Amino acid sequence: MGVFVFLPLVLPLTALPIARLAEQHLHPRVTTRLLTLLATVLGVCSTLCLALLMVVGTAQLPGNPLPDGWSDPEVRAAVPYAEVAGAAAIPLLAAALTVCAVALRRHRRIRARTHRALDVLPAGADPAVLPDDDPYAYAVPGTPGRPGRPARPGRIAVSRGMLRSLDGDERRALFAHERAHLRCHHHRYLLAVRLAGCVNPLLLPLRSAVAFATERWADEEAAQVVGDRRLTARAVGRAALISRPGPAPELAHFAAPAPGPVPRRVAALLGPVPPVRHWPPALTPAGLAALMAAAGTAASALSALNAAVALFLVLKAATPL
Repeated sequence: MGVFVFLPLVLPLTALPIARLAEQHLHPRVTTRLLTLLATVLGVCSTLCLALLMVVGTAQLPGNPLPDGWSDPEVRAAVPYAEVAGAAAIPLLAAALTVCAVALRRHRRIRARTHRALDVLPAGADPAVLPDDDPYAYAVPGTPGRPGRPARPGRIAVSRGMLRSLDGDERRALFAHERAHLRCHHHRYLLAVRLAGCVNPLLLPLRSAVAFATERWADEEAAQVVGDRRLTARAVGRAALISRPGPAPELAHFAAPAPGPVPRRVAALLGPVPPVRHWPPALTPAGLAALMAAAGTAASALSALNAAVALFLVLKAATPL
């Protein structure tokens, strides 16, 4: 195993430059998919290596149920600083898995609570207009059916205050934006990068970048539907000026009252349509950053695989038949 087992824990640093540069050189749809893929692979590799270190650390604990051979010096020699790294990996992995479980539970609870709040409205209402004077709008992802509980389709929730604050054309842009969130399943990308950030805090910048990219993706879809980029920019800007935090803060809001992302979204909508390319131009800062992120992700996957195979062979050799 050697130092390879530690590499996936730090290689997420190679993805940070492209997280900042992708929005300037790639279509937000490509940015969302690329950064989510990087975050998912890097997060899985980090978790796998923590699990391998935990096995070595757990084998040294007195009274553990693992075979005695797993604590032999030959096994410990496969990991540098096996005593320290193995002991540290146990609480780190437990904390990462606990945070992931809490995030998943919170995600499901918010979706279920939001759907229950919308159940009092007519089932066919699209959008679902809430009798609230505070202006907000958000997309509620659907939930799959279970025994005794029917499936619930995705819905758009908008407050009466938001509808009063926008004119007819701006409402069309708002609804097109929220429908794009549902149609493109943006909640899945957001959940994936959220869980990746839970297992490795170095991936948290990718979570912020994907959250912004999904909003930009929905903006571009809305601009294409209404056929007017300036109208969409005006709707985003006006909604941001009047919006208040909605009752479901983790769902995709049309224009959350944040000072940084909204002006960037408006500026992007006032500019030309972003180019639809799957990779930034070579020999540019974004191209080099994407290449570095791809190399780091590949190295992380190979390091995790190498460590897993090496530990498996060492443990197999140390386990008496």
